[in-house]
Amino acid sequence: MTDSVVLFNEIKAANGKRFGVATLNAPASLNSLSVAMVRLLTPKLREWAADPGIVGVLLDAAGEKSFCAGGDLRQLYQTLLECGPERNEYAERFFAEEYELDHLIHTFPKPFLCWGHGIVMGGGVGLMSGASHRVVTAQSRVAMPEINIGLYPDVGGSWFLRRMPGRVGLFLALTAAPLNAADAIFCGLADLLVPHEKKTQVLESIASAPWQAEPQADRATLSRVLAQAGEGAGLPPSKLREHFDTINALMAGDDLLDIAGRLRQLHSEDPWLQTAAKTFGKGAPSSAALSFALWQRVHRMSLAEVFRLEYWASLGFCAHKDFAEGIRALLIDKDRNPAWKPATLEEITPAFIEDHLRPRGKMAPELASLA
Repeated sequence: MTDSVVLFNEIKAANGKRFGVATLNAPASLNSLSVAMVRLLTPKLREWAADPGIVGVLLDAAGEKSFCAGGDLRQLYQTLLECGPERNEYAERFFAEEYELDHLIHTFPKPFLCWGHGIVMGGGVGLMSGASHRVVTAQSRVAMPEINIGLYPDVGGSWFLRRMPGRVGLFLALTAAPLNAADAIFCGLADLLVPHEKKTQVLESIASAPWQAEPQADRATLSRVLAQAGEGAGLPPSKLREHFDTINALMAGDDLLDIAGRLRQLHSEDPWLQTAAKTFGKGAPSSAALSFALWQRVHRMSLAEVFRLEYWASLGFCAHKDFAEGIRALLIDKDRNPAWKPATLEEITPAFIEDHLRPRGKMAPELASLA
């Protein structure tokens, strides 16, 4: 079925081994990650992980614009309006199944190549970040823009943002700053740049490579294939690298109000940095507060522990009002004029933060069993 939201294929390698290919197939919605996609991907990836004839997996997307522009939030939005602070069973399924898939990619036992061409945002970063081999192209545009919709960088964002150099991850969570290929590599979200026009060459090399069905050796083989395809491809300048010291100074300390004060007073001749500060000023104070609270809490947590904490945080955001209001302003009415509550960081209390992070019902079984 060519109208399936995920297409599955296999590359037959020279020595009888096979490489699985999963293609997100919703280019009209910029391949936004839907529940239907997740429910196709997770069982297929488990099947490929267990198949001794499959030596690796490629995850890519249809169309030229976007790998994945984030989670598909429209159906979730309706349930936020209907459920309010009460139990939201759709949201429980939505987040549990998405995080289960993200964790599966992080822990996949074989080489896993993600081709992050074009827009890679939010849920798309969640898919890409856990792959063993993460390719960006000259056209890649990467971001975690959740502060604009009254959420926080989830999909494991609390884990991978905390592991970026210096305080870059906190800066990205608070400002939604857009990243190019060089930025993504610098902060650890991607591994190398391969020109998009070399993708056919990569597929041909995968077909002819000497796969051994031994994960460590096969990861090295895939690394060589990609390095050869990316040879000579120059990286663009990295704003993250250029402003690294400034970012660390802006994000210093253990008080979010201090950080907010520095961002509000920032005057930079670089439009990228100035826009980042402006985005923080317009973003949801609740998003900033919870992003900072998670940043402080997850430092020594395992990936599985972080996904379980994010599950409660996401259901907490569903029970409060800013998430629905952010989706309304950005995606539904598109007036880009959200009315955040609380309206300022100064109004946010420790109790407000704790209410976002407390358990709501039982932990989803697929997340409870993660190790």
